[in-house]
Amino acid sequence: MSTYSNSNNTGFLQLIASKFEDHKQLVKFRLNLTVVFSALFGYLMAVGGSFEWFSVLMLSVGGFFVTSSANAINQIIEKDYDKLMKRTAKRPLAAGRMELTEAILVAGLSAVMGLVVLWHFFSPMVALLGAISLISYAFIYTPLKRISPIAVFVGAIPGALPVLIGWIAATGAEGWNIYGYLLFSIQFLWQFPHFWAIGWMGYDDYKNAGFKLLPIEYDARNKQTANQIILYTIALVLVNLSTVLLGMCGYFTLAAVLLLGGYFIYTGVRLWNRCDHASALKVMFASLLYLPLTQIIMVLDKV
Repeated sequence: MSTYSNSNNTGFLQLIASKFEDHKQLVKFRLNLTVVFSALFGYLMAVGGSFEWFSVLMLSVGGFFVTSSANAINQIIEKDYDKLMKRTAKRPLAAGRMELTEAILVAGLSAVMGLVVLWHFFSPMVALLGAISLISYAFIYTPLKRISPIAVFVGAIPGALPVLIGWIAATGAEGWNIYGYLLFSIQFLWQFPHFWAIGWMGYDDYKNAGFKLLPIEYDARNKQTANQIILYTIALVLVNLSTVLLGMCGYFTLAAVLLLGGYFIYTGVRLWNRCDHASALKVMFASLLYLPLTQIIMVLDKV
């Protein structure tokens, strides 16, 4: 009897663990954390060294739930296309491990909880920005990916809004100034070389599902795409440097942007020369180094 009971308990725990893992995949847990990090970056840039831990926690909770909803809706809409790609075929909806109604319930509850938290603990404006981010990502960017490469531009808006959400959460109405827009612009521009590098590496997979994630629709892995990556990376570095010129950050930020940005640009030039998968991987790696490291240094180096 004891052995049978232990077996039942083990099976139950495995079921719970499996369900938990499916929910993590549905809300894209790791990607979700990077979005929360972006919101916290905007918040900390606004408040400086003095902040309330409770506000940081509520911003994290609200941002996490809103992003969870957007990611879940994304998979609900794309479940049939996810089956066509190796990188997404094992997602819970695509693989049939989760019912559609369960995913819809998760998306709906997450949206309500996230927006209520942002409204109650911050302001209606913060909640409105969260709603705009959710709607534009889930219902505009997601279907647009199969229509036109302009989807990356559209998707970069909700991708950059978390920084502005964090900034406005800390500053209120007076936060609508050049500094908030500057932080938004940095995150906005960063997404182009980052996602084009991903689109380059997964080109065949994305093509199977009909997704158009490179700036050119056909035969897109070429010098023209690499040119776009280089241009947007240069623009990113210049805008980031303006935080120093405008007195927002100091010389540590200047050094970080020049060093990390220089390497980022170098990888783009290398891609232009070689037009291969390995070079695109280096661009993506450089992008993943650039944004979090410069953001951390900017917070520590804020004037």
